[in-house]
Amino acid sequence: MASSQCISVLELQSPMAMGDSRELNSPKFGDDDGVCITWQDLCVTVSDKESKTTKNILHNVNGYACPGEVLAIMGPSGCGKSTLLDALAGRLDLNTNQSGQILINGAEQALAYGTSAYVTRDDILITTLTVKEIVYYSSELQLPSSMSKSEKRKRADDCIKEMGLQDSVNTRVGGWGVKGLSGGQKRRLSICIETLTHPKLLFLDEPTSGLDSAASYYVMSGVAGAERAYGRTIIASIHQPSSQVFELFDHLCLLSAGKTVYFGPAAEAAEDIEQGLSKISKEEIVTKLVNSYKSSEGCQQVQDLIYGICKMKAERLVVGRERASFLTQCQVLTRRSFVNMCRDWGYYWLRFAIYIILGIGLGTLFFDIGHSYG
Repeated sequence: MASSQCISVLELQSPMAMGDSRELNSPKFGDDDGVCITWQDLCVTVSDKESKTTKNILHNVNGYACPGEVLAIMGPSGCGKSTLLDALAGRLDLNTNQSGQILINGAEQALAYGTSAYVTRDDILITTLTVKEIVYYSSELQLPSSMSKSEKRKRADDCIKEMGLQDSVNTRVGGWGVKGLSGGQKRRLSICIETLTHPKLLFLDEPTSGLDSAASYYVMSGVAGAERAYGRTIIASIHQPSSQVFELFDHLCLLSAGKTVYFGPAAEAAEDIEQGLSKISKEEIVTKLVNSYKSSEGCQQVQDLIYGICKMKAERLVVGRERASFLTQCQVLTRRSFVNMCRDWGYYWLRFAIYIILGIGLGTLFFDIGHSYG
């Protein structure tokens, strides 16, 4: 199926909503050290203080994600993909109101340090540093002081290889006016930094945004490979993936207007649109699909699986990881700052020259003026 046809189908149709009674695949419970996350009746609203009104973004959304699986959150723009991801990661803004239940391993608990990671949509990287330097500095900042420097560097090298950046270790990130890494390499580097602690739960906010189909596939294939190697639970919001990228997903959560249209195996989501649906409006299509999904056998199966996950994992708390010491963080940040200052001529050294010129100008202006009022 062509990519455009696949996306149009995914955004509008649910196979369960059309009466498909095939069963959902059972989640993978095998990894005892993994993290299972479930959410039930999750609602998110935003308050507007000026108009004193509230806007509903998510409406009674249910779902789950288990170790060793990639869950893709898809849907048209403005459907609530990023909001759902932020809600699960505990990153919602203060002006939002959240209701419903989010459980980690069957219990209400905060995501501990080192067990989860969040990769933002925009790459925030220091442009003057090389790939190796960025990952090495991050390893010293994130990994505990109990690990030796050689162990930290080995962890960093392993993460670089996992994301396929070994051929670019000595390349600077680059930025405005300076040639550096490509967009796909920057995205893989951002993911590499966040996976240094070997998190069991990884959130990706549109990891393929702004990338071509080949770069998108390299990014997601690297993520999927690490997921299977470490039993990692991966939840990604994604917009218009190619057919090759879509095949990497295990489960799909399809949203429309903040409501669940489909939740289940990704491979069973793509179906041809029925001819009758093309004769009604988009709003009527969404309403029909949402109501059909709620009354389908698949929706009840999702509820049963959520209950089973909570029962099997109940009350098993996720223990946080040790952080680097305050002294280590200060040393690393100071060293990194000096390296950045020495290399960034356009920002630091140009300003330094301007300050010298200003100092000389002010000094000559008031030179030898005496001490009298005249």
